[in-house]
Amino acid sequence: MKAAGLDVRQDEAGNLIGRLPGANPHLPAVVTGSHIDTVREGGRFDGALGVLAGIEVLRTIREQGFTHTRPLEVICFTDEEGVRFGTGYLGSRAMAGLWNDEWLSLADIDGITLQQAMSEAGITPAHASAARRKHGDVHAYVELHIEQGRVLEHHELEVGIVTSIYGHRWLKITMYGQADHGGTTPMGLRRDAMVAASEAILGIEQTAIDYGGVATVGTLQVKPGSINVIPGEVIFTVDVRHGDGEGLDQLASAIEEAVRQCAIQRDVAVNITMTDSDEPVQASEQVTRAIQRACEGAGYSPFMMNGGAGHDAVAMHALTDIGLILIRSKDGISHHPAEWSSPEDCVAGANILLGTLLLLANN
Repeated sequence: MKAAGLDVRQDEAGNLIGRLPGANPHLPAVVTGSHIDTVREGGRFDGALGVLAGIEVLRTIREQGFTHTRPLEVICFTDEEGVRFGTGYLGSRAMAGLWNDEWLSLADIDGITLQQAMSEAGITPAHASAARRKHGDVHAYVELHIEQGRVLEHHELEVGIVTSIYGHRWLKITMYGQADHGGTTPMGLRRDAMVAASEAILGIEQTAIDYGGVATVGTLQVKPGSINVIPGEVIFTVDVRHGDGEGLDQLASAIEEAVRQCAIQRDVAVNITMTDSDEPVQASEQVTRAIQRACEGAGYSPFMMNGGAGHDAVAMHALTDIGLILIRSKDGISHHPAEWSSPEDCVAGANILLGTLLLLANN
């Protein structure tokens, strides 16, 4: 950011912010950005594209002397993915005024709390909420991201414009059975937590299909974890998503009920907690129109689509109008080392981002 000629600062939540003053520095800023944290075994484009493209766009605007009335900012948000502590969008939520001090007690699989991790990174946990920006400080937020799906590739398109982003519910489910000797306990006398969890997971899959949403069991812990011991405890997580707020609530409730019924049938206990949630988000008509115009100006046909993945734009929606530009993902692969978007598609997204920011900054 400094090499691009931007004024750089770090806020109280650890977000890195590069700013390019406008002709009227007192106007609300037009902001872009994303994140650079990844999931385990993740790819190189998820999030990083939006940060690097944002820096390049602001560098180009400065070097080419493009006129912009409003200030421009690019932000590298902290911990968007939420993998380590089970709650995502930490940086963008703090900026949008959604910080919750209860998150500080969340711990990773090694027992390190978020409070400890922030302190070790040189961030004062007690001050994180001070990263909040006032309503009116930000005119609009536009994020460039890879699609992480196959829609654009299916339609042979480089770029899409998101009109709405799925909401989500994250569930942590623990099933408690009885750990017993695997050789001496007859099948009919077992209270096997793993078998109960397996049936529950199949039920979750069918429930998501029935309710028109998606659900993913992404982590699974089996205890005590020995080859000759019947599992006494299984912990797994469920990522539940839907494009409609009411539909999301219904799907999450139906999944919880399906899991409880499996527990009853298998004579095991169950505990279900919601670790994170966000409502579906609608993109701003004003920002979407600007992206459409930028697409047409760059020679691309505007293609409207829903966004199934969560992004920092979801949290920023609580602060300002948002828009989301997606570029094609090869084979739809994401959250995997094989994640790939071509240089040509990255350039297309960056050029549309450039046009969009200039339109909004001169509005």
